[in-house]
Parts: sequence; C-alpha cells; structure tokens
Amino acid sequence: MAAVAVAPERPQISLQQVGKTYPNGTVALRDVSLAVPKQDFVFLVGPSGAGKSTLVRLLIREEKASEGSIQVDGQELNRLRRRHLPYLRRKIGMVFQDFKLLPNLSVFENVGFALRVTEGALRHLKPKVEEVLSIVGLEGKENKYPDELSGGEQQRVAIARALVHDPKIFLADEPTGNLDPATSWEIIQLLLQINARGTTVLMATHNREIVDVMRRRVVAIDGGQIVRDEDAGGYHAPNLEPH
Repeated sequence: MAAVAVAPERPQISLQQVGKTYPNGTVALRDVSLAVPKQDFVFLVGPSGAGKSTLVRLLIREEKASEGSIQVDGQELNRLRRRHLPYLRRKIGMVFQDFKLLPNLSVFENVGFALRVTEGALRHLKPKVEEVLSIVGLEGKENKYPDELSGGEQQRVAIARALVHDPKIFLADEPTGNLDPATSWEIIQLLLQINARGTTVLMATHNREIVDVMRRRVVAIDGGQIVRDEDAGGYHAPNLEPH
C-alpha cells in the first residue's frame, strides 16, 4: 500500500518579507519573515524602537504592511476588507502594558464589553464572563472597579476580556511592564495556562529574567529586522555579553 503524503500544516501566523515604512519615512520593519505554528509560545525581544510593537500592530491590522505578505489563521491581511476586520480580531486576544480598562465600568462590565461589542448576545454573557474570571483567578471581584484593584488584578481583568471570545491567538505587548517581579510571574503563569489550553501566544517583552528562565522560543528583533530565532532561547544571544 502506497504511503500517503501528508501536507505540512500551515503556520497560524506567517510573515513573508514584510516591510513597514511610516508616512514620515521611518522604516519600522524590513524584510521580516516569520512562521508561528499553532499552540506555539513565542517571546519577541529587542530594544525599544526595534519594531516589536509595529509587528504586533500589523498582526491585528491596526497598521498595514508596506510590502510583503502577512497571513493570520489563513487570512491574507493586506487584502482584508475593513468590514472583515471584526472577524479577524475576534480570533485574536490582545493585552497591553497599560491594561486599557474602562474606568467607569465594573470588572464584569469590562470583560462583558468585549462580548457585547463582538456578539451582541446578552443572554450568554454571564456564564462566559464568570468562566474567564475564574480562569484568571478573579472570582468574587465582578463588581469591583478598576481603581479598586491592584495592577496585577487589572492586568488579569484585561486578560479575561481578551479571552472572553475564545481567541485562537493571544498577543501580549509588554504585559508585565508596569508590574512588580512577583506579580509579573503570576501573569506569565496565566499566559502559560492559556497556551496549554491550545492558544498560540506571542509576547513582546523587555523582561530579561522571565525570558531567560522560561527557555521558550525567542525571536529577537533589532533595527526592524529579525536577528535571531531560536527554540529554548534566552534574552541575549548565546556567548554574547549584553550591550
């Protein structure tokens, strides 16, 4: 019986020779190629201004690439029509350094806001919000407001909000940047749990200690280009002194 050839699975995130030049002439990314398979956990590292945040913004189509091809979950982003953007973003959970919570809404309302925006079906709201608040360890905090929470708790609310529509991909742009070391580790453990549930995680970070201890895939970007991509990597390239 002849062996059946199995086609390799397409990466969930694929960038091919991507460049980004802003209208003022600033070149943020040049000739970036990257493939991220499903359920991968990737640290994106590099100095400020290297192009990490630009890359993240391209993946949610907040910015459009100037050249090259970007595919997310089989969709070519440069060809994606504006009316289809909500469907793309429903597949992607996103958290930032500054939480971006709505101060006048309770924890429950902040998390549920994402569901109401994307689905509009209120009758399913309560059990789903309660489920994600349980995942992030915030049971019993539903009626609190952001200013009544610690920084770590606020980031957990932001993560719950990003999880509430069951994203396939989770993007985190400096999620521990405003947190103390102990709280940062709690957030990382949460991202590992999310990854273990089958979600692809891409995290841009300056946190050297976390990257060095975790030994996950590390993609280093500098001057708008990928300068290193290694499995079980550290913050700095092997045998190189930090500079």
